[in-house]
Amino acid sequence: MTKITLHGIPNCDTMKKARVWLEAQGLAYDFHDYKKVGITSGKLNAWADVVGWEVLLNKAGTTFRNLPDADKADITRDKAIALMVEQPSLIKRPVLEHPGGVLVGFKPDVYASALG
Repeated sequence: MTKITLHGIPNCDTMKKARVWLEAQGLAYDFHDYKKVGITSGKLNAWADVVGWEVLLNKAGTTFRNLPDADKADITRDKAIALMVEQPSLIKRPVLEHPGGVLVGFKPDVYASALG
Protein backbone atom coordinates (compact mmCIF):
# COMPACT_ATOMS: atom_id res chain seq x y z
CA MET A 1 0.00 0.00 0.00
CA THR A 2 1.27 3.42 -0.94
CA LYS A 3 2.07 5.64 2.03
CA ILE A 4 0.39 9.05 1.86
CA THR A 5 0.44 11.58 4.68
CA LEU A 6 -1.65 14.73 4.64
CA HIS A 7 -0.29 17.47 6.92
CA GLY A 8 -2.32 20.42 8.16
CA ILE A 9 -5.06 21.50 10.52
CA PRO A 10 -8.51 19.89 10.55
CA ASN A 11 -10.73 22.98 10.31
CA CYS A 12 -9.09 24.50 7.21
CA ASP A 13 -11.40 24.55 4.16
CA THR A 14 -8.61 23.62 1.75
CA MET A 15 -7.69 20.69 4.00
CA LYS A 16 -11.30 19.51 3.93
CA LYS A 17 -11.33 19.64 0.11
CA ALA A 18 -8.11 17.62 -0.07
CA ARG A 19 -9.44 15.00 2.36
CA VAL A 20 -12.72 14.67 0.45
CA TRP A 21 -10.79 14.30 -2.82
CA LEU A 22 -8.46 11.60 -1.41
CA GLU A 23 -11.42 9.69 0.05
CA ALA A 24 -13.37 9.95 -3.24
CA GLN A 25 -10.38 8.38 -5.02
CA GLY A 26 -10.28 5.58 -2.47
CA LEU A 27 -6.79 6.61 -1.37
CA ALA A 28 -5.84 5.77 2.21
CA TYR A 29 -3.80 8.39 4.02
CA ASP A 30 -2.54 9.33 7.45
CA PHE A 31 -3.44 12.75 8.80
CA HIS A 32 -0.80 14.77 10.67
CA ASP A 33 -2.43 17.55 12.70
CA TYR A 34 0.04 20.40 13.30
CA LYS A 35 -2.14 21.81 16.07
CA LYS A 36 -1.96 18.58 18.08
CA VAL A 37 1.48 17.20 17.30
CA GLY A 38 3.41 20.17 15.93
CA ILE A 39 6.08 19.93 13.25
CA THR A 40 9.86 19.63 13.42
CA SER A 41 12.41 21.85 11.77
CA GLY A 42 13.89 18.67 10.28
CA LYS A 43 10.61 17.87 8.50
CA LEU A 44 10.22 21.47 7.29
CA ASN A 45 13.81 21.53 6.03
CA ALA A 46 13.25 18.27 4.15
CA TRP A 47 10.16 19.75 2.47
CA ALA A 48 11.99 23.01 1.77
CA ASP A 49 14.73 21.02 0.01
CA VAL A 50 12.05 19.69 -2.36
CA VAL A 51 9.64 22.61 -2.87
CA GLY A 52 11.49 25.65 -1.47
CA TRP A 53 10.78 27.39 1.84
CA GLU A 54 9.04 30.23 0.02
CA VAL A 55 6.35 27.78 -1.16
CA LEU A 56 5.85 26.45 2.37
CA LEU A 57 5.48 29.82 4.08
CA ASN A 58 1.89 31.05 3.85
CA LYS A 59 2.25 34.81 3.56
CA ALA A 60 -1.41 35.24 2.55
CA GLY A 61 -2.91 34.10 5.85
CA THR A 62 -3.96 36.02 8.93
CA THR A 63 -1.24 34.41 11.04
CA PHE A 64 1.46 35.95 8.83
CA ARG A 65 -0.29 39.33 8.65
CA ASN A 66 -0.51 39.39 12.47
CA LEU A 67 3.20 38.75 12.97
CA PRO A 68 5.27 41.64 14.33
CA ASP A 69 6.94 43.60 11.52
CA ALA A 70 10.36 42.46 12.77
CA ASP A 71 9.36 38.83 12.15
CA LYS A 72 8.12 39.64 8.64
CA ALA A 73 11.26 41.58 7.68
CA ASP A 74 14.33 40.02 6.05
CA ILE A 75 12.96 36.48 6.03
CA THR A 76 15.55 33.83 5.32
CA ARG A 77 15.05 30.08 5.12
CA ASP A 78 16.21 29.59 8.73
CA LYS A 79 13.96 32.36 10.03
CA ALA A 80 10.97 31.04 8.05
CA ILE A 81 11.50 27.49 9.34
CA ALA A 82 11.77 28.74 12.95
CA LEU A 83 8.55 30.76 12.56
CA MET A 84 6.69 27.76 11.05
CA VAL A 85 7.83 25.47 13.89
CA GLU A 86 6.65 28.06 16.42
CA GLN A 87 3.36 28.77 14.59
CA PRO A 88 2.36 25.88 12.29
CA SER A 89 -0.54 27.96 10.94
CA LEU A 90 2.15 29.72 8.88
CA ILE A 91 2.63 26.57 6.80
CA LYS A 92 0.69 26.61 3.54
CA ARG A 93 -1.93 23.86 3.60
CA PRO A 94 -2.16 21.10 2.94
CA VAL A 95 1.24 19.48 2.58
CA LEU A 96 0.87 16.03 1.06
CA GLU A 97 3.74 13.57 1.28
CA HIS A 98 3.58 10.64 -1.11
CA PRO A 99 6.13 8.17 -2.48
CA GLY A 100 6.76 10.43 -5.49
CA GLY A 101 7.41 13.58 -3.51
CA VAL A 102 5.74 16.50 -1.75
CA LEU A 103 2.77 18.62 -2.85
CA VAL A 104 1.89 21.95 -1.23
CA GLY A 105 -1.62 23.34 -1.54
CA PHE A 106 -4.55 21.51 -3.11
CA LYS A 107 -5.28 21.35 -6.81
CA PRO A 108 -7.31 18.29 -7.91
CA ASP A 109 -5.51 18.01 -11.27
CA VAL A 110 -2.07 18.11 -9.61
CA TYR A 111 -3.13 15.50 -7.06
CA ALA A 112 -4.58 13.31 -9.85
CA SER A 113 -1.38 13.37 -11.91
CA ALA A 114 0.86 12.79 -8.87
CA LEU A 115 -1.24 10.03 -7.32
CA GLY A 116 -2.95 8.71 -10.46
